[in-house]
Amino acid sequence: MTAIRGAAAITGAASGIGRALAIELASRGCDLALADRDEAGLKTLAAEIGQGLDKARKVSVHRVDVGEASDIAQFAQEAVAAHPALNILVNNAGVALLGQFEEIDQAQMEWLFDINFWGVVHGTRAFLPHLKTRSEAHIVNLSSIFGIIAPPGQATYAAAKFAVRGFSESVRHELAVAGSPVKLSVVHPGGVATAIARSSRTGVGVTDNARRAQMIDRFENAAKTSPKDAALRIIRGIERNEPRILIGNDARFMDLLQRFRPGTYWAPLQRRLEKMAKGTAK
Repeated sequence: MTAIRGAAAITGAASGIGRALAIELASRGCDLALADRDEAGLKTLAAEIGQGLDKARKVSVHRVDVGEASDIAQFAQEAVAAHPALNILVNNAGVALLGQFEEIDQAQMEWLFDINFWGVVHGTRAFLPHLKTRSEAHIVNLSSIFGIIAPPGQATYAAAKFAVRGFSESVRHELAVAGSPVKLSVVHPGGVATAIARSSRTGVGVTDNARRAQMIDRFENAAKTSPKDAALRIIRGIERNEPRILIGNDARFMDLLQRFRPGTYWAPLQRRLEKMAKGTAK
């Protein structure tokens, strides 16, 4: 069991799962180094934590673009300086990109990979030397259920999230073989009620605004898990040193389906999703 204590560094902390995690970790006694591009959102969150039951918590805010390796390196230096007991890293920041593969250009793919994949890699690299000096430490890398299955229209996002999964599993095995005190969990959320779809970018080849609105509505109608419940599930996974953390009944179902039908899961899953959209799924 890993105890929730010390301090945590969280990227993408101004909203969604990152924000909920910050609040829940603070309530359990963690100090916080909060990172996001939304500096105003970070300050609002820090004030909320400071005005609540968590007045004893030390909270630092850091404007960070995780798509920039230099930003992450600076964040690691500042976070460790502000919180020498830092022993939890959550690489949570992420973005979405709507459209079929042929509707998305190379520059857009690279933009998403810089944030969703390279942000995780650079964050892990920047914080790992410090984490290895702690008697107990934990890295949490956010993948997605789309790091386990790959629906049509998600080629770029799924590729990045599959990459996070592979990277994280390999690093976890390396740490275990070396007898490192650092544990690593990779998180696969299903539909979580955040603003990621509504704030997503659209492929340059997508010219139908109605289709974009339809894609967003489909995601939001399927997003049944609250950010708070997602945060609580991640914290339980940290405490139990779970290597893989699935969030939501939808994620658990899709994971099970692809295990039984690894090459042919999409047809039955599509039928189920269509029934759910009509409100007839059992």
